[in-house]
Amino acid sequence: MTPRPLGPIVSSAHLAAGEMPALSEFEFGMMMVSHAFHRWTVRCAAAAGAPGLSALENMILHTVYHRGRPKRLADIALVLNVEDTHLVTYAVKKLEAAGLVKGEKIGKEKAVSITKKGADICARYHEIREALLIQAVKAFGTEPGVLSKIATEMRALSGLYDQAARSAASL
Repeated sequence: MTPRPLGPIVSSAHLAAGEMPALSEFEFGMMMVSHAFHRWTVRCAAAAGAPGLSALENMILHTVYHRGRPKRLADIALVLNVEDTHLVTYAVKKLEAAGLVKGEKIGKEKAVSITKKGADICARYHEIREALLIQAVKAFGTEPGVLSKIATEMRALSGLYDQAARSAASL
């Protein structure tokens, strides 16, 4: 008896039954990676000395640290593709309360910059990431060029999902 093929590996067979089952495979993989990534960022931040940060708060912390310049709240939301700016505002307030970032006025807008404590957390996060994640990815054998290509395609697909979301909102 010949075994029946298993693929594609999806979470919603009814969606994979359409014209592009590969997109359903991608979506299932993206969901799994997204949840695993969020778990990783939360646990790595805790190991770095910042327990209690959500994945979004951790991403905002690293975005604020990026390039050592203050960031406007609107720019943080734009870079991280966060539609609900109140989520960024709330996260920044929590990061300020923890002493990881500080707010300042630039013109009429609020900007956020990293504190020494926040920079120390980011540096320790980097060390832990190098030791635990980077070494594991290297041992897995994935070529850096392949990861860059996947990242480029994911950014492009995010635009298609955003456009489809705008279209769905108009229905």
